[in-house]
Order: sequence, then structure tokens, then C-alpha cells
Amino acid sequence: MKLYFSDTQLAHAPRQYMVHGRIVDPFENPDRAAVLIEALEGVGLERAEPRDLGRGPILAVHAGHYLAFLEEAYARFMELPNHGPEALPNVHPYRGASPAFGDRGPPRVSGIIGRAGWYMGDLSCAIMEGTFRAAYASAQAAIAGAEEVLAGAQAAFSLCRPPGHHAYADRCSGFCYLNNAAIAAEVLRRGFARVAILDFDTHHGDGTQAIFYARGDVLYGSVHTDPSAYYPHFAGYADERGAGAGEGANLNLPLPQGADDAAFLAANAQLAEAARAHRSEALVISAGWDAHRDDPLSRLAVTTEAYARLGELYGRLGLPTLIVQEGGYSLGAIAAASQAFVAAFRAVA
Repeated sequence: MKLYFSDTQLAHAPRQYMVHGRIVDPFENPDRAAVLIEALEGVGLERAEPRDLGRGPILAVHAGHYLAFLEEAYARFMELPNHGPEALPNVHPYRGASPAFGDRGPPRVSGIIGRAGWYMGDLSCAIMEGTFRAAYASAQAAIAGAEEVLAGAQAAFSLCRPPGHHAYADRCSGFCYLNNAAIAAEVLRRGFARVAILDFDTHHGDGTQAIFYARGDVLYGSVHTDPSAYYPHFAGYADERGAGAGEGANLNLPLPQGADDAAFLAANAQLAEAARAHRSEALVISAGWDAHRDDPLSRLAVTTEAYARLGELYGRLGLPTLIVQEGGYSLGAIAAASQAFVAAFRAVA
């Protein structure tokens, strides 16, 4: 199995993250990538450099005006008087939360603070000088992995960092700038009529859900911590089932805080069954390791052994599969969980 990653993805190393009213060092940092590469090479994955396959696959998911903002944001913020080290807005437009947001179009405001508020959903997605380059390279890793599967590989692993599942068509949030799993799914749709994105990150992938909410050809299913008192707060509820042509093609299985291996695995088994019922022909796995009980952001009690059983579960689906890296912030836990999952997946796939 090939492991797609580019060193350009390390160019994003933000210094600011707002949590519980404090600015702290971000949990999402380049060290994660180094640990994951070593861990995954240790179970036999072969590192491959993604080629730059252009913006076309990204623009199939994201608005062009949003990409333009990501490219310009840091430089324009640095023109402000008394600016901080990175682009972070202090205003956001007031709008009702919804499970589905399409492209809202460019904002009416021209100033960078207002534009940042429009395009940046929260204070966990600071933009520094290297952010766009890293996010673009991360998306290229996802595209390369999807192309590998399209070419006939049974599976590939795209080590996407920064991660992507909180990124909307025209908005970054939650450490995420470009939605790697969504971009990969669109690439896979060139060769497969129906694709499933199954997400077991401890946070609901609100961006991925929004992108496909009104489509039936791409199933989105997520097992995550109950968002009523946990990020992303405003999406990820069980009654969000899709809309229009996508009615029934969205499945959220929120778990109560403290849920253990049995609950986690039972919910993931429901996702696997949903992919079968959807008649999915290919699979994108949004693989976050942050449900692990040792993760600093986790409110669940999932063990490394559960990730091994999870790998077996998804491997037994027998579908052409792209594994896309999402969250996971304990360096020890992400190494152990990723190794357990991939080894078990490869043993049965």
C-alpha cells in the first residue's frame, strides 16, 4: 500500500489556537506527520511523493473565491497595523447554523478582517505564511491516493496534514482548510458510480457533511462524540439525514462522552452496513485517531485494540479504499492506533 505525503505539508506550523478562552499552542502540528510516517512505514507502507495534479479536483469541491482568500490572507493581514503573527479574525458574520451550507458567494466586505471573518469559521484555523502551500499539498496527497485507487490499487493511504473534514466549500475551521476526503471522493466518482465516506474521527466532519448533504451518489457516515457539548457543536446530530437527492445518504451516529470500545465498534458496524445498503463501489475512510482514550481532545474511552478491530471491519467490506488522515493529537496514540488499524485492514482486504 502506498503512503502519499509531501514535505511541503510541513510548511503549516501555526502558533495560535483558541481553546476555553485561552490562546495555546495548536495540537495540530508538523510533529504528527513525522510520527505517522514512521509508524506506517513500520507496518509496510511505501512512501510516495504526490505529483501536482492541479487545481481542477480542488475546484470541484471548493469555491474559487475561497481559494483566492486562502492564498492572499496572510500577506494582507501582515499589512495591518499592530498585527499578530498569523491571520485570525475578530469578527464573524451572524448566521444560523445548519447542517448544509453551499457556496455563499464572495463577501460584500473588502477589508481583510471582514473577509477573514467570512471565510474562517472559528479560531482554530490560523493562517500563516505557509498555510496555503501546505493545505494545497495535503489536497494533492488525497488526489494522488484517489488516482492510485482509480488505477486499480485495492487501497492507498493519503497522509493529509493539515486535515480536512471540517472544511466547507467556502470556509475553513477546526484545523482544516481544504476538504481532502471530499476532494478524493469527487476524484473517485470518475470511476465509481457511488462512493462512501466513512468517518470515525472523534469530531463530526461537518464540512464533509455539508458538501454532500444534497447528493445521493456520495454517502457520508460519521461516528463521533455527541456534539451537543463538543466540537463542532452545530452539526453532527442523528436527525441530519440529507436533503433532496441526498435524503437518507447522510448518517450521524453520535456517542455519549465516555463511550467505550463496544459502543464505538457497534456504531462503526452500522456505518459499514450503511455503505453496503448504499451500494457503494469505493470507500474513503476519514481516519482520525482522536477518539483514543489517551488523546488530549478525546472524551471517549477507545483503546488501540478497537482500532485493530475497526481495520478488520472496514477491510472486510472488500471495496477499493482510500484512507485519508484526519485528526489525532497524542503522538503515542496516533502511532499505535494507525499501525493497529492499517495492519488489520491489510490482513483481510
